[in-house]
Amino acid sequence: MQIGTFLQATTLISAILTILLILLQQRGASLGAGFGSSGELYTTRRGLEKSLFVATVIFAIIFVASILALLLVPME
Repeated sequence: MQIGTFLQATTLISAILTILLILLQQRGASLGAGFGSSGELYTTRRGLEKSLFVATVIFAIIFVASILALLLVPME
């Protein structure tokens, strides 16, 4: 397998997983928050929510790194 093909596959997979992980996060704001009045308290991430956040950050870093690597690797 060529390095360019591997990087393209890595970019595609990490992009899809990043999108899915972002959509799975439960940080929804109520309608009132859109108008400036947020009634939510700030809480720390715990358990599955923290794991989803960390996985999202990791896959976003992999996505950006694979794009930068694709720019540096000559395509044949």
